[in-house]
Amino acid sequence: MKFSKLVPLGLTVAIAASLASCGKTDPAPAATADTAKPAFDMSQIKTPPISLNSADLDPSIAACTDLNGFVNSKWLTANPVPNDQTTWGSFEILRERSLEVQHALVQQAAASQAKAGSVEAKIGDIWKTGSDEAKIEAAGITPLQPQLDTIAALNDTAAITRYLRDSQAQGQGVLFSLFANADYKDSANVIAYVGQGGLGLPEKGYYVDDAQAKIRDAYVAYIAQVLTLSGVDAAQAKTQAKAVMDFETRLAKASMSRIEMRDPAKRYNPVSAVEADTLTPNFSWTALFDTLKVPAAQKFSLAQPAFFTEVDKMLADVPASTWQAYLRFHTIDDAAPYLSSAFEKANFDFYSTTLRGQKEMQPRWKRVLESVNGAIGEGLGQMYVNAVFPAESKVQMQHLVENLSAALKARLEKLEWMGEDTRKKALEKWASFTPKIGYPDKWRDWSGFETNADSYLGNMQAARAFNYRYMLNKIGKPVDKTEWGMTPQTVNAYYNATKNEIVFPAAILQAPFFDAKADPALNYGGIGAVIGHEMMHGYDDSGSQFAANGNFDNWWTDSDRKAFTGRTDQLVAQFDGYESLPGVNVKGKLTLGENIGDLGGLTVAYDALQMALKEDPKANVAVDGHSQDQRFFMNWATVWRRNFNEGELRVRLNTDPHAPANFRANGAPSNMPAYAKAFECKAGDAMVRADDKRVVIW
Repeated sequence: MKFSKLVPLGLTVAIAASLASCGKTDPAPAATADTAKPAFDMSQIKTPPISLNSADLDPSIAACTDLNGFVNSKWLTANPVPNDQTTWGSFEILRERSLEVQHALVQQAAASQAKAGSVEAKIGDIWKTGSDEAKIEAAGITPLQPQLDTIAALNDTAAITRYLRDSQAQGQGVLFSLFANADYKDSANVIAYVGQGGLGLPEKGYYVDDAQAKIRDAYVAYIAQVLTLSGVDAAQAKTQAKAVMDFETRLAKASMSRIEMRDPAKRYNPVSAVEADTLTPNFSWTALFDTLKVPAAQKFSLAQPAFFTEVDKMLADVPASTWQAYLRFHTIDDAAPYLSSAFEKANFDFYSTTLRGQKEMQPRWKRVLESVNGAIGEGLGQMYVNAVFPAESKVQMQHLVENLSAALKARLEKLEWMGEDTRKKALEKWASFTPKIGYPDKWRDWSGFETNADSYLGNMQAARAFNYRYMLNKIGKPVDKTEWGMTPQTVNAYYNATKNEIVFPAAILQAPFFDAKADPALNYGGIGAVIGHEMMHGYDDSGSQFAANGNFDNWWTDSDRKAFTGRTDQLVAQFDGYESLPGVNVKGKLTLGENIGDLGGLTVAYDALQMALKEDPKANVAVDGHSQDQRFFMNWATVWRRNFNEGELRVRLNTDPHAPANFRANGAPSNMPAYAKAFECKAGDAMVRADDKRVVIW
């Protein structure tokens, strides 16, 4: 998923929050990013960069018919998805380049005589224990056995609820998500949010849709395989696997869909612990918060109450033996990447191969590096910034943000369908955007996170507990607006509604998004459109429900909201009409927020390019026979150069709020008269939507 909004959406955001940055200044594994010069030799990176190249263009496909095909088809044909990936394109190539830098840095940390307790030493411990395959293989499931023995002793509801509380405190809760986030109605302060969870398949539809029957059968077989590997008799494992599937199906039927969860109102339900206790008499929220030692008893958000009503019934009517099987399976499944090869391979075979079509497991170094990032990502990020991120990139990005901001303001001031009262509030929100570029101004402190040179699983469980405790400690305190929700080495960007901030990690500030030496069209069609995209999330169907101060607040007049919805409904219809696989279309409502971001972001980026070319007319020159306007749109398409495995694509069509890349490449430009003008397209061309179909929002 590329380009994101950080508004709470269950467990995914809970995990992101648990890995966010911290208050103190870290005793720095290297010089501070503000003063250090990049010291990494990028010539050792094997993965070549990707950028708009005239040799990649396919002259047999007209730009007026298919921009994505014109720009990307030759490259996509020549670059199928590698066996150890499920997608391959611009984002993946940037990620590979970032991983190669990180690989060198963690090897350096592991080989150094780092001071005990330093960030380098902690990174080194995780790297070395994760790389010691012989030791992991010899240990088998032994490192997890104490936890499995505890689960085996859960014989009644009281014991089960006590275990749920205790495991939640260690960051190992599986049944629901519990995380800290800004209060939707008081965004300056942090409260606890609790949301639905407990499912092993991607979302509720996998449990009930006829089209997913084969996946359900494969999942039951996988559950049985995991239980058998853990020592359960094979016949009993099959029986238990069916019981676990029935258990999760009940949870799924009580869960909201991904589309329903896009509505902020369905993610916010403030209650007291006493009030929540009346909803779930078999599960005490008061006792949970006492166990977690967080000040949430007076107010927390218990979203999706119907889900928790069903969980409460299950605590009473599901046999303890089924609870044991469910918890045993998920405990092993969660730990599988850190256990011996039998568990890791079984996990890969189902989740990566069966579900997503990945043919081969990634090499060990990438898998362990993923663990390092999950455990101490910002610590590694500080090393990454010091090694490869030039200070001038941050300066140039700030200038681009200023230009995009000016273009957005001009658009808001001239919107014909928006009334003055709403416009005033929209401009207040525009004025309060906070951009963050490259890396945090304040690095997280990792004091208290203890690693060892003995156990890979132990190090990862310690990291999870430490990061979860760090996240819980935010509850009841003011929001720290210096924190980041992504590490600098992440190839992505995001908008946070409660902070009203747009964030661009260092790793995305490379071609095809950003190149200090490129002509203006490429930077505005790349990172400029990303900047615009993130700004527009503040005004999409979800972000527009948050005010300038980050509070969940309706600042629209009824007539303006109706006019806005009428236009966004057209965008839903546009993407509903895209058939991605035979008989499987994009879900316009699921992808609406990102599609609004693309259309608005590309529109304001184009305006900003025109402003830049007026400021510097000498830059308004053709390159490789294409005008600046053409190259702007062509680089937008280059950003979305991406192949998918069919399995991966099927999962994303059900779960991903982003439309497949080819539709993102074509979708927004087809609504823009500037595109038709740039390529001299005519009415009736596929890339020129008819006037009654053309979506105009901003």
